[in-house]
Amino acid sequence: MTVDPSTEILTKQQAPAAPAPELEHRPGRWIANWDAENKEQWEASGRSIAKRNLYWSIFAEFLGFVVWQLWSIVVVQLPAAGFKFDTNQIFWLISMPSLVGATLRIPYTFMVPRFGGRNWTIVSALLLLIPTAGLAVCVSNPGTPFGLMLLVAALAGFGGGNFASSMANITFFYPAREKGWALGLNAAGGNLGAAVAQLVVPIAVTLLAAGTVNLPMAGLIWIPLILVAAFGAWKYMNNLSSAKGDIAGSIAALKEPHLWIMAFLYIGTFGSFIGFSGVFPKLIKDYFPAFSSMHIGAVVLSLAFLGPLVGSLARPYGGRMADRMGGARMTVTAFAAMAIITLTMIWTLPLKNFWLFLVLFLFLFTASGFGNGATYRMIPVIFATSSRAARSGASAASTARLAASSLGLISAIGAYGGFVIPQVLNASSASGSYTPAFYGFVGAYVLMLIVCWACYLRKANHNAMGHI
Repeated sequence: MTVDPSTEILTKQQAPAAPAPELEHRPGRWIANWDAENKEQWEASGRSIAKRNLYWSIFAEFLGFVVWQLWSIVVVQLPAAGFKFDTNQIFWLISMPSLVGATLRIPYTFMVPRFGGRNWTIVSALLLLIPTAGLAVCVSNPGTPFGLMLLVAALAGFGGGNFASSMANITFFYPAREKGWALGLNAAGGNLGAAVAQLVVPIAVTLLAAGTVNLPMAGLIWIPLILVAAFGAWKYMNNLSSAKGDIAGSIAALKEPHLWIMAFLYIGTFGSFIGFSGVFPKLIKDYFPAFSSMHIGAVVLSLAFLGPLVGSLARPYGGRMADRMGGARMTVTAFAAMAIITLTMIWTLPLKNFWLFLVLFLFLFTASGFGNGATYRMIPVIFATSSRAARSGASAASTARLAASSLGLISAIGAYGGFVIPQVLNASSASGSYTPAFYGFVGAYVLMLIVCWACYLRKANHNAMGHI
């Protein structure tokens, strides 16, 4: 399970330095006696091994996010390729990968301890070949039945599950004092995949297509990179015999009310990021069709990629600001900003100004990115200071275990926002307008703001909660 850098607050009594255990390299690239907290071992060989595994993990997770978001940009190209799906069907193609990906995050979290981080990275990378090749086959024929298209879109959820196993794997490699930076790089590298997919796919499907679209390229271009990721994991990554699963910890975490509160908040932050990443290309096409595709020479560019790009880049800064100002304060600020920005977008839509619409949505993505980092930062602190276990006198190790289990579960629940947002917009479109859906999002952000303030910022809770 993933562990946040904030677990550094769970300090331990310093003991005399133990001699560094000698790493034992076993067949299948297994490593025994790994102890990242042992500074002598870490400086001697641990750091270089951890970095090598981190870099390949980032690459594999990046491709997972790419595949997860492919259908968000492909659907806006379907009419040009001869497909005649209605709005309801289009929204289902957008939202199905998020539904499956969010669900897969739960079992994927336990795959690393079961099979080994290197082994599961190879398997999870190769699984991405199925949705990419399937997409290429499906979109090559306008007569492909919608049910088959929906099934292949669902398989893109393999990419969404990769986040959980990748984060779980990397947390075993790094000491607590360096987990924050390593996990931040891993998460940011993955999130950038959404932006890259939306940047590259429109170019790839129009390059050398002579004024039409070559939609199969949307899937085919990633196959060589997926094979490189699988080979790199096989050649350069490692399995750790010390990586152990914690199903009991996850069951215990489910009994903590704070898990459900934070999962609700994370739906608002990460759920908004991944949900709006999925629908942004369609919203641009529906509101401003002239700006949906911008021709630059022989290729087409969609500016939709800017949304997930700024949201991904804002995430680590949200975590850093939360360290200084408190995660709850930053999360409340993020929800306030998201509500105000969404209202401003609704009220300025009658101006029909694309550039204003784009800037406001980029602000919305930025606020959600800050909220992602801040919300994730809160979780270990809350479990260390305010959980039932902490209040009953549980040890620091026990509360850290609960926090680690909760991080994986919360990341899975939050990803369901990627399904909820497109489906709310889909329901709203039946009235002929997306405006009711956006007002609903404003109401949700206000409710989440109130919940965060009431649970973690009220003066009565200040002393108990500390600097969350």
